[in-house]
Amino acid sequence: MSDYSSKHADLKGSRIRQSWFRSLADSDKTLGWLFSLPFLILWAWWFLYPFIQSFVRSFQDANFAALDQAKFIGLENYVTILQDKEFFQALLHSLEIVVISIPIQTLLGLLLAILVNQKLKGKGIFRTVFFIPYITSQIAITTVFMMLFKQGTFLTEFFGALGFGNVTWFADTSYALLFVCILFIFQQAGFTMIVYLSGLQEIPKDLYEAGEIDGASKWNKFRYITVPYLKPITFFIVSVSTIAGFQIYDQIAAISRYGALGSPAGATSTVVTYFYQHGIRYMNIGYGSAAVVLFFMIIMLITYLQKKFLDEKE
Repeated sequence: MSDYSSKHADLKGSRIRQSWFRSLADSDKTLGWLFSLPFLILWAWWFLYPFIQSFVRSFQDANFAALDQAKFIGLENYVTILQDKEFFQALLHSLEIVVISIPIQTLLGLLLAILVNQKLKGKGIFRTVFFIPYITSQIAITTVFMMLFKQGTFLTEFFGALGFGNVTWFADTSYALLFVCILFIFQQAGFTMIVYLSGLQEIPKDLYEAGEIDGASKWNKFRYITVPYLKPITFFIVSVSTIAGFQIYDQIAAISRYGALGSPAGATSTVVTYFYQHGIRYMNIGYGSAAVVLFFMIIMLITYLQKKFLDEKE
């Protein structure tokens, strides 16, 4: 091959490489990955790596104070957990919190979003007021609610007139878990409102105008326009709120500060408090890690069932 042909081939190859690099650099996908890279690195370091560690520890007899002496015991931790009545009681309480709270806070958040999306004076103030509980310290809100739900206050007397007991709710085994649900709904509704509000503002107004021309009522416009367009947002809200419901801890810790975690008498124990008791307080990190892995699998299963249910309703 002549020198000219060789130089021409090298120049052509260089141009191809430059063109490929330029197209890669100009790609939106590449820019997206570059902007996401810091988050992905932090996520892998703070969440993925600890979870892998927990998964490995779940097959070990490991004490928090002597991790170098951990011994492999296979599935023994999982078998012991699945035979423990306290675990199933904690799991049942977590499920009750999710089943009671998620539908109410989702519907409440949607209603609030529709309200503050109207042409009202001072609606910005209402948005702020409704959202403040979500960003306020959970311990602080729990402390205030504990004062409001003591026996003899106007709230307990009001609920007593509706058939509930006029008792100190957070200290009564019959009402303590319901008290946690009320707390969770109050705090989570503001987040739900903001997310739904963003979705409502993205719905084309032409659809509502076409519905009015066809004589559709407000209910039919809500049912056949608003609800279908908000379905992806609803799935997001339900999924995130379900995870948050399973992860409730601060409120229960505040209630139990003068007694054992999960007080009164284990009425507010959850999967998270179960893990904390065994993994941290009792320093049995292998057993606690097994509880965490089971907890993760349960959340993934529930999220999958939610997605499947919404897809079938489509």
